[in-house]
Amino acid sequence: MKYERIERATFLERPNRFIAQVEIPEGIETVHVKNTGRCRELLIPGATVYLEQARNPTRKTRYDLIAVEKGKRLINMDAQAPNRVFGEWAATGAFLPEVTAIRPEFSWGESRLDFCLETPHGMHLVEVKGVTLEDGGAARFPDAPTERGVKHLRELQHAVEQGLDATLFFVVQMEGICSVSPNDDTHPAFGQALRAAAAAGVNICAYDCTVRPDELEIRQPVPVIL
Repeated sequence: MKYERIERATFLERPNRFIAQVEIPEGIETVHVKNTGRCRELLIPGATVYLEQARNPTRKTRYDLIAVEKGKRLINMDAQAPNRVFGEWAATGAFLPEVTAIRPEFSWGESRLDFCLETPHGMHLVEVKGVTLEDGGAARFPDAPTERGVKHLRELQHAVEQGLDATLFFVVQMEGICSVSPNDDTHPAFGQALRAAAAAGVNICAYDCTVRPDELEIRQPVPVIL
């Protein structure tokens, strides 16, 4: 996926989870943060960030904050990007070669899952999770407690128990990660649900991404350590 009208800036502060103060050549600017997660290890005063200019000229904030440099690593932190980049990638047949239709926002049980991929063999349900938390070259999810994530895992497990195929797909929004694992320190219940889903037959997989200021593209598989 591609972004348009990218501008480099310096992060200053984040008054709340929706906006940030950054410095651009014209001065101090209030921008929209496209990730309501904590991102405390990413949005550090002085960090280089990348902004996309909004298409709506009447919007209150002129820019969206979409990426940040953490040391030498560029991390995309757009919370909407993982679903979009997975959808584009799956449409090429890279995930399931025999896919005949891709249905986003698919209602199943008591949840709305990200995708239902239809194949000649039946339905394959997919829930996508974007990963931005990195520690020592390894990625972890989540960066904050997510009861919604636990609920999605249980729905995937129920789907498998009813004979469907199901996948929890981690889109790691950075390149060169050695592994992905559940962040049991932050949310033990998610790790427990992930391991239970895997034991029940839910496919757990992760891919890292090629990240540029104006682009995000799924790259290659990354080991998942449960």
